[in-house]
Amino acid sequence: MVQPRDPDSPPGGEPLRRLSPEEKVVRSFFRDGRLVSIPAKPSKRDLLLPVILDRCFPEDRPYEEKEVNMRLALLHPDVAALRRYLVDGGWMTRDAGIYRRTRPVEPGREPSGG
Repeated sequence: MVQPRDPDSPPGGEPLRRLSPEEKVVRSFFRDGRLVSIPAKPSKRDLLLPVILDRCFPEDRPYEEKEVNMRLALLHPDVAALRRYLVDGGWMTRDAGIYRRTRPVEPGREPSGG
């Protein structure tokens, strides 16, 4: 007797892995490596901020505001909002126009690709 195939399994075998909440939000809000919109819900935005931080600021060093704007503009045109969310969320600090990551780059962790 043939067992019915589990609908969550791909045609050759193992069940599909469930996406993490971060992966779901990234999949929903990024297209071709760009942020299509900034989530209105803080819970979703909070899942995206570390991804944005790693993509735009992979080195643990000071960044001038002009460079911050240029790097964020590669993701989304509203750089002021992204800057504010990164600082207000505690992901970056700002002092006299100089920005810096508050969380060091994790050893061995590659920046998230898009």
